[in-house]
Amino acid sequence: MTRVHDAGRRAGVLLPLFSMPSTASWGIGEIGDLPTMTMWLRDAGFGVLQLLPTNEMAPGQTSPYSAISAMALDPIYITMQAVPEFVAFGGEPRLDLGDQAAIRAARSAPRVDYAAVRRAKEHALRLAFSQFWDAEWVRGTARAGAFAAYCSWEEWWLADYALYRAIRERNGGQSWTAWDEPLRRRDPQALSRAREELETEILFYQYLQWLADEQWQDARAASSVALFGDFPFMVAADSADVWSRQHLFRFDATVGTPPDAFSATGQDWGLPVYRWDVMEHDDYRWLRQRAKRTARLFDGYRIDHLVGFYRTFSRPLGTDVGTFDPGEQDDQIALGERLMSIFMGSGAQIIAEDLGVVPDFVRESLAALAVPGYKVLRWEREWKIDDQPFIDPAEYPSLSVATTGTHDTDPIAIWWQTAPTHEREAFAALPSIASYFAQTSPRTAPFTPRLRDAILRALYSSASNLVLVPFPDIFGWTHRINTPATITDENWTWRLPWPVDTLHRQLDAGERLSTLRAWAEETGRFTRTVMKNGK
Repeated sequence: MTRVHDAGRRAGVLLPLFSMPSTASWGIGEIGDLPTMTMWLRDAGFGVLQLLPTNEMAPGQTSPYSAISAMALDPIYITMQAVPEFVAFGGEPRLDLGDQAAIRAARSAPRVDYAAVRRAKEHALRLAFSQFWDAEWVRGTARAGAFAAYCSWEEWWLADYALYRAIRERNGGQSWTAWDEPLRRRDPQALSRAREELETEILFYQYLQWLADEQWQDARAASSVALFGDFPFMVAADSADVWSRQHLFRFDATVGTPPDAFSATGQDWGLPVYRWDVMEHDDYRWLRQRAKRTARLFDGYRIDHLVGFYRTFSRPLGTDVGTFDPGEQDDQIALGERLMSIFMGSGAQIIAEDLGVVPDFVRESLAALAVPGYKVLRWEREWKIDDQPFIDPAEYPSLSVATTGTHDTDPIAIWWQTAPTHEREAFAALPSIASYFAQTSPRTAPFTPRLRDAILRALYSSASNLVLVPFPDIFGWTHRINTPATITDENWTWRLPWPVDTLHRQLDAGERLSTLRAWAEETGRFTRTVMKNGK
């Protein structure tokens, strides 16, 4: 049966899939861990779990935004115990001793060890595919038929993706831009020859996506809250999408952001640039396909770098001066609203990441389209008024997403500990916070559990229909998910301190569950999940 989730006032959490392993998973959160995690969230009164992108990351990468496909799920998230061929092979005990040791080490590690997990799963999935080939595929079984049906149904993206992955692997993981020229430019004869030579390898990559998709659909059906995804603005140059649709991108420039108050030089992301004029000719078919694919996986999704879909900033290679495309405001509004209509028509709820320097006309456009943007508590201030007072959450528009931060920001504990005196004092003047500081000075007040709860309670009481809290902020932890503009072993590797299948037995988690549920009930955010037949 399909679950129906109330879309009124809700509370949710931001938690990456990689951060929620169970005792049985291989040192990383897996697709099969989602239902267990959502049981705790449901009992705590939450109605939404916001994930980061789950697209396949480039080998050696740990950022979920460094994807080699806008469509494929990352096989690193496959739950091996739920793969029938792996079970038939004999499971974990049949792996070689090196892989078994790597899995044990990954489970006990304080952070996600991507290299070890990916290597062990690659070996295990190869064994599973060999079992599938012998026992199912060559015999033409019903299971083989189900796989063939999936490949046919998803051919619109799966065929090019699997071919790209097979050729990339044969070329030692090199980017497609370093392949032989006929394959680089997708000469039909070269592609046909590659399909023949790499037939089994292509089937392997299709098999992985079938496993991931089957597990995802099962997990989504069994989850107790709505699952929200993340729709990255761009895709990497070295990706199946760019290789197979080169005509949709410019390679003589790179995407980024212009100079602003936060950066004198702006940002250069090194990503290829959308050719909006070419995309318009086929009515933005590829973006429609991305939206369709995302809606098939999620109940809703966050549109990353929303402003880029209204106007994309890029710099020609070798220059520091960039321009917007489109260049005129009327054209920017027309483009943005056309693309928003595509996302809104995908069948999933959308929310817009409208943070940073966003023109007023973009926010006005979102409001007219009824697309909620973000209200980050620490940044919501009357910037044009003397003393720049904070805006009380009770005054946020209902069409918004209230939050303490994002995956890129300091946790609220660190923010408070490092906030300058004038910022602390301005924050303490908020009506929804002021009572906490009646007997303590914000100048010297430490970050305590009571202050944490005062901040969270104010957020729950906000007028925003949706509250999303990064999971570390629920507990007042100082762990970061990512520190922008840095490359460290700590980025994208944070895990919960407890396996998700033990959350209901953890005293701290139990206390939080009771408190959060009470707030959800008091502020009208408690989500009742019902079945379509009303049961």
